[in-house]
Amino acid sequence: MTAPFRIRAQAAAVRVLYALPKPVRQLLAGPPLRIDGQELALDAQLITRLKNLTGSEVFADPVCKSRARYDDLALVISGKSIQPIAIREVVIPAEHGHIPSTLYTPASLPEPSGLLVYYHGGGFSVGSRISHEPVARYFATHAGVRVLSVEYLRAPENPFPAAVEDAIAAFEYAHRHATDLGADPDRIAVGGDSAGGNLAAVTAQQAVRRGGAVPAFQLLMYPPTDISARRPSRELFSEGVTFTDQNFQWALANYVPPGTDLTDPRLSPLHGDVTGLPPAYIASAGFDPLRDEGEAYADKLRAGGIPVALSRQADLPHGYLNMVGIGRRFSEAAAEAAGALRLGLAVAAGRLPRGDEDEITCRRPAFTSAT
Repeated sequence: MTAPFRIRAQAAAVRVLYALPKPVRQLLAGPPLRIDGQELALDAQLITRLKNLTGSEVFADPVCKSRARYDDLALVISGKSIQPIAIREVVIPAEHGHIPSTLYTPASLPEPSGLLVYYHGGGFSVGSRISHEPVARYFATHAGVRVLSVEYLRAPENPFPAAVEDAIAAFEYAHRHATDLGADPDRIAVGGDSAGGNLAAVTAQQAVRRGGAVPAFQLLMYPPTDISARRPSRELFSEGVTFTDQNFQWALANYVPPGTDLTDPRLSPLHGDVTGLPPAYIASAGFDPLRDEGEAYADKLRAGGIPVALSRQADLPHGYLNMVGIGRRFSEAAAEAAGALRLGLAVAAGRLPRGDEDEITCRRPAFTSAT
């Protein structure tokens, strides 16, 4: 996919900005932002400053324009496209017709390999395979897996539980057709960021409840897990960051029909049964209204005896995966997630010596700010 000249020019300008000397970038970013004992990383502060100065708002009506802005912005801040990766379109049958998906395969990756069924973020309303192609390419390359990026139904045209039904159908398809996808059916993970992280968590729970195939691993990046409650981070980071509480409220108004039980586990997985779930890597962002509920879900998994690695990237905002190509701090955090996915699927395949499973929950690259 070749981006329009306007997008390529803006992306080049962003790369030039991030290549400036640190003192210059600090001057442009403004005074350090400190909240709740955390200091926002310079890489993140700079992009937040640009967002606030330009007044660009992705999460706003009309939704069609929001989707276009979101796709464009993601391409501007994603960095250069990771190559070489083979791309194949996959059509997944569903009750409403089909689910368009894209399979990303790194060069020379043998068959069968691990597979990540990936659900993009975007508040259930925006986001697409276009906006998250850089993320899919990143995980494919750095985790050494195939990635199936799923174009699930979005709100408000298709409110809850349409996206959930598509997410489950995509995982079940991937497991049934693992051989055709070049994947090992015993090494299929589910993952996603933000709204996609919610869908991945819900898919894993529902897979166990249905009694069929269960994912081997969960990669949950700053997921909303409890729509029914407001935790302190919703107030602490309600404004002035990359994703605000107002943005979240807009997304929920689109996604959740009036009268819906907000504790329904298909909407709020924190209220679901975690018995029998696979191991998980859960990343939270320090400067994120959704931080506390993602961490609460990690606590629930741990209390239920599920192996889980919780990593708070204390100096980063919500959505940092989309910025992986423009700043070192973003790539550091993304590299940790990719490493966790690689390790988790290796454990699922029985390729680590007995006892090394503990490394999923305790090993951290030295550069991270995980807690």
